[in-house]
Amino acid sequence: MKDSMKSYILNFLLIIGLTAIALWFALKDHYREVMALLRQMSLTWFIIIMLWGIIYACVVGCIIATFAKRNKKDYTYKDGIATGFVGMFFSGITPSATGGQFAQAYILKKQGIKYSDGASILWADFIVYQTTMMIYVTILFFVRSQHFMDLIGAWFYPIIIGYLLNVGVIFVLWTVALFPKIYIKCSQWLVKLLSKLSIIKNKEKVLEGWNIQIESFVKEIKTLKHEKRLILKAFLLNVLRMTIQFVLPFFIMKAMGVDVGMNRFVDCLALSSFVLIANAFIPIPGASGGTELVFTALFLPVVKNAALASGVMILWRFSTYHMVMLVGAIVFLVLKRRYAKEKWLKDKEVDICE
Repeated sequence: MKDSMKSYILNFLLIIGLTAIALWFALKDHYREVMALLRQMSLTWFIIIMLWGIIYACVVGCIIATFAKRNKKDYTYKDGIATGFVGMFFSGITPSATGGQFAQAYILKKQGIKYSDGASILWADFIVYQTTMMIYVTILFFVRSQHFMDLIGAWFYPIIIGYLLNVGVIFVLWTVALFPKIYIKCSQWLVKLLSKLSIIKNKEKVLEGWNIQIESFVKEIKTLKHEKRLILKAFLLNVLRMTIQFVLPFFIMKAMGVDVGMNRFVDCLALSSFVLIANAFIPIPGASGGTELVFTALFLPVVKNAALASGVMILWRFSTYHMVMLVGAIVFLVLKRRYAKEKWLKDKEVDICE
C-alpha cells in the first residue's frame, strides 16, 4: 500500500512538472497575447468549457452503466458515472493509463458486481470503444485525406504509425476471440522467457491471471454476438463521447471571438483525434507534456497564430484532463469513505449478532 501511494505521489509530481514545462514553452514568447485572449472570453463561455470535460466523463459513465445493467438490473447511471470518473482519474495518474480498469473493477465489485462480471463489462467497453474510435478516425481522415496530409506536414508519419498501432490493437482483440488457444500458448512461452530473464518472478500467478483475462474476453465476445441492440447503443454513445471530446477546440476558438468557419469544424474533429492517436507514443501519466506540445503543433496551421494555438490548448487541456482528474479524485475519496463506513457498519452488525 505504501509503495502504491509513493508511486502515485511521484506520478503526480511528474504530471505537475511536465505540465509546467509544456505551459512554459506555450507561453514564453507570447504570454500577454494569450492572457488577453483569455480575458476577452465571457464568464459563461469559460464555465461551459470547464464543464465540457465533465460532460464527456459522464457519457463515459453512461456507457459503463449500459453494459453493467446486464449483470445488475438495478445498476444506475449514477453508479456508472462514478465508476467512469474513478477510471479516468487512475488512468490519468498511471503510465499509459494502465491503472484505470483495475480501479473500475474495484469500484464495480463494491457496487455489487463480482470481479469476473466486472472484467467482462470492462472488456465490452474497451472493445466497442476501440472499434468505434478507429471507424470514427478512419472516416474523418479519408473525408479530406490530402488536406490533412498537407495541413499537419511532418506530423503525418507519426500519426499514421499511431493509427496503425490502434488498428493492430483491434486486430489482436478479434484474433484472440477467434483463436484463444494460440494466444494462451504464446503467452505461456513469453512468460517463461521473461521468467528466465528474471523480469517476471511469479510466472504461475502471471499465467493464471492472463488465462483468466483471455477466458473472460472470449466469453464477452461470444455474449456480445447475440446483443446487437446493446452494441448499437454503446456504439452510438461512443460516437457521442468522441464528438464531445473532439469538437471542443472549435468552440474554444468561437468563445475567444475567433472567426472560425464551419469548414474548420471537421479539421478540429480530425486534429483532436490525431492528438489522441499520438498519445500512444507518450507512456507518461496523463501523457503530460507531450499532449500539450502535440496539440499546439497540430492546431497551429489551422489558427495560424501561436498565441491563439497556446490559448486554445490551455483551456482544452484543463477542461479535458485537469478538471476531470480533480472531480475523479473527489469521487474516489467519497466512494472510498462510503465503502469503508459500510464495511464498518456491517462488521458492527456481525458483532452485535454474535
